[in-house]
Amino acid sequence: MHVCGTPQLDMTDGGRDLVYLVTGGCGFLGEHVVRLLLEQEPRLRELRVFDLHLGSWLEALNSGPVQVTPIQGDVTRSEDVVAAVAGADVVLHIAGLVDVWGLVDPEVIYRVNVKGTQNVIEACVQTGTRFLVYTSSMEAVGPNSKGHPFYRGNEDTHYEVVHTQPYPRSKAQAERLVIEANGRKVRGGLPLVTCSLRPTGIYGEGHQLMLDFYRGAQRTGGWLFRAIPPSVEHGRVYAGNVAWMHVLAARELGSRATTMGGQVYFCYDNSPYKSYEDFNMEILGPCGIRILGTRPLLPYFLLFLLATLNAFLQWLLRPLVVYTPLFNPYTLALSTTTFTVQTDKAQKHFGYQPIYDWEDCRDRTVSWIKSRKRCPAPLPHGQEPKVGDPGL
Repeated sequence: MHVCGTPQLDMTDGGRDLVYLVTGGCGFLGEHVVRLLLEQEPRLRELRVFDLHLGSWLEALNSGPVQVTPIQGDVTRSEDVVAAVAGADVVLHIAGLVDVWGLVDPEVIYRVNVKGTQNVIEACVQTGTRFLVYTSSMEAVGPNSKGHPFYRGNEDTHYEVVHTQPYPRSKAQAERLVIEANGRKVRGGLPLVTCSLRPTGIYGEGHQLMLDFYRGAQRTGGWLFRAIPPSVEHGRVYAGNVAWMHVLAARELGSRATTMGGQVYFCYDNSPYKSYEDFNMEILGPCGIRILGTRPLLPYFLLFLLATLNAFLQWLLRPLVVYTPLFNPYTLALSTTTFTVQTDKAQKHFGYQPIYDWEDCRDRTVSWIKSRKRCPAPLPHGQEPKVGDPGL
């Protein structure tokens, strides 16, 4: 592990005097951000962790010099958000509802991801909090539903954005709100400074979907069946490096407001470009899982028919039961469309470099999967969607 230099956030004078708020701080990414802030932000006085469901692990974090304040609240309730934001220097808005399986009503997704983000922006304006870092997603851009590849693209690459599903559409709408809010006058008359971070597919400790794949393979004797051509590439990024980009962006947003304000940044590291299945095997292979076949076992048109059938069954059964298969037309398009990122914008604008190399990222995730082998199985996939867990 290599830790980059730590330039100071130019917000206040003195020593340990900053108050940070992390919304969705008990989700997959949120926990990584909270822990890294405590390790790497020397000027932190208070860290507020706002989430609909607070984790018991927060209790162990108050033994150090930083006051960790758990706040149970709902981003869709403006009064909850205002109370949490008041007095904070920086807000890292990570809370969001991820659903690409059709489990949640689209109106709920909109209310959490879009209206919740609007609540955060308005709370900053109302209370005078000037610095806001938003966790977006690559799905705010693509892959689009037409299957157009995005190969080694960056923040300026022209790409036709086509959203047909509530989740990616909500992330695009929320990101636009955050970027357009840059420069708004907050209480006291100073400008709000915002930026948006777009992770590609996040993996790491706490990645429930990776654990679901592992347990699913165990039920088939340790085998996964190849469905995606290995030529399809996707960008993946380790949660610890995404968290580090959040910490750096928040730290630098004050001193580099003219450069960073209103900007979007893809989150990246040196994780290899591979298909979803082949990348997952980099993690699951050392855990004893094997993949069957060097080519997809079924032709694409059969996969498309199966995905369409799943969508029809979901619609047909909705009045009676919640049917949320992993495989549907959207997840098929997502997994069969190349989407890779190659950019150094974050490095140029605020000095970002990954602090975990690929081997460390892989080994940490493998160790976590192995440590969960004897843990109780989770609820069936899709139950109790969690606010504060962005990214696939």
